[in-house]
Amino acid sequence: MESKSYMVQMNGNGVHSNSVHSFNINGDIYSAKMKIHKKRWNIRASEMSKNTLNPIRAIVDGMKLSPNPDKAMIALSIGDPTVFGNLPTDEKVLQAMKDAMDSHKYNGYAPSVGYQKSREAVANFYCSPEAPLEADDVILTSGCSQAIELAISVLCNPGNNILVPCPGFSLYKTLAVSLGIEIKHYNLLPEKSWEIDLQNLESLIDEKTACLVVNNPSNPCGSVYSKEHLQDILAVASRHCIPILADEIYGDMVFPEHTFYSMAPLTNDVPILSCGGLAKRWLVPGWRMGWILIHDRNQAFGQEIREGLVKLSQRILGACTIVQGALEAILNSTPQEFYQDTIGFLKSNSEICFSALSSIPGLNPVRPSGAMYLMVGIEMENFPEFENDVDFTEHLVTEQSVFCLPATAYPNGECGNPLYPNYFRIVVTVPEDMMVEACSRIREFCQLHYRPCNQESNDLDQ
Repeated sequence: MESKSYMVQMNGNGVHSNSVHSFNINGDIYSAKMKIHKKRWNIRASEMSKNTLNPIRAIVDGMKLSPNPDKAMIALSIGDPTVFGNLPTDEKVLQAMKDAMDSHKYNGYAPSVGYQKSREAVANFYCSPEAPLEADDVILTSGCSQAIELAISVLCNPGNNILVPCPGFSLYKTLAVSLGIEIKHYNLLPEKSWEIDLQNLESLIDEKTACLVVNNPSNPCGSVYSKEHLQDILAVASRHCIPILADEIYGDMVFPEHTFYSMAPLTNDVPILSCGGLAKRWLVPGWRMGWILIHDRNQAFGQEIREGLVKLSQRILGACTIVQGALEAILNSTPQEFYQDTIGFLKSNSEICFSALSSIPGLNPVRPSGAMYLMVGIEMENFPEFENDVDFTEHLVTEQSVFCLPATAYPNGECGNPLYPNYFRIVVTVPEDMMVEACSRIREFCQLHYRPCNQESNDLDQ
């Protein structure tokens, strides 16, 4: 009998099984176990998610943190002023929120850019003769972080680069790199209270530079720039026609002997997107209320950037509506005494910390002028047991239960500046007694591990 072969075609839906199928050849019934290749699940994370990295989390999660069980933990690492309960917001701020909630007017969706009345309140609060603002110049956002994200997104395309401070707030890198935007770090100078190295800054600009980020007052440095220095920065931006993203979330949080100057009133030609919010000055970071102020008197941004911000804001439906409903009262009713008390506390704690650490051999704190932070340099050559700032701060936790954030967590190692490879940041919002105790423990730790360079050399010679 002639042998014949047959192909049995299935229904093509891509599903397979090891099932038995019957077919007829010359009147005889045959059975065959058909094997059809199964389509497997193949779900992969997006390139954007793979490219998203928070340097602080990457460093901290990799640290070996085992606090001393005999000492209560003191965390000087958290940039949230509400953590310890010693810095509550003002009662009038809370009342504004209660009134907005009780009105039942703000339970629905708001326009993606925010309620018109709330935008007017922000415009009126920050308007000045040198930098006028109207409601249409304000985009309300879900915290200052979203304001920064929208600003970067509207100004940059993949392949562009932005200039960011070094050391600086790590979110700039997190957001930019995830969008395919290159980061270029310009140096800050600790010996000049963290002013920008303008020569270094200007050398980084090329035809792909889309934005200059300026953070004043600074996180993590606690610096506040003079009017003259800001004008010098603006001159660089003007020469190269580079717009500025001004991160001014700590605006007006400066110590009494210093003055905060917003960048926009200092220029007639440089277009600026100023990012701010309620989080720090009003001590309510969890309320997630931020904003972008569009300063564009010469129409360099034009309608395109404004329309772009509106479109980007439509990706989510904006900031919390209840906070928007309270915003006008918050801005107009918060008493000056509240701001002054907050600044007074931050300055006092900063002085306690700076004075205590200045007297410890091997440490070089940089005196802050505002915000909530203080940077401390480590003379690593005098602490030979430790490799770097991460190693130093890990052992500080293990022995003394004091946690400070190593500067390696900030984009600083990549900028090639040998002046600050080993620093740590201290947050000065903790209660005063905890600050005093933390400084005492840091002193004890340093006294135990400090080895003068010449002593180490003598030990090697013996």
